[in-house]
Amino acid sequence: MAIDYDTDLGRVRLLIADTDEPSNLLLTDEQITTFLSMEGSVKRAAAQALDTIASSEVLVSKKIRTLDLQTDGPAVAAELRARAKELRDQDDADNDDPWAIDVINFDPWAAYRTEGI
Repeated sequence: MAIDYDTDLGRVRLLIADTDEPSNLLLTDEQITTFLSMEGSVKRAAAQALDTIASSEVLVSKKIRTLDLQTDGPAVAAELRARAKELRDQDDADNDDPWAIDVINFDPWAAYRTEGI
């Protein structure tokens, strides 16, 4: 089944470059859906997915050097984590409302009250 980029699931796949269909996807739809429910936004879900892939990369690839082959899992992981940070920064900027205010409960007598009286 083709990736639907008009859905949050498809958008996360696009942001993490997990688009090699049909059988070479890095993450399952269920995993991405879980990231979406945990993180609450597409960019934060993509960032969490990248962090997870980075952890896996370090655990699996490590840093290996043989005669004609070299892999550097930690370097790949660092790049993935840097991209995850960029996505979180973008999400913060997208949600930064200069006109937003915080509503707090104000009790002018709170300092004069004591518990249990």
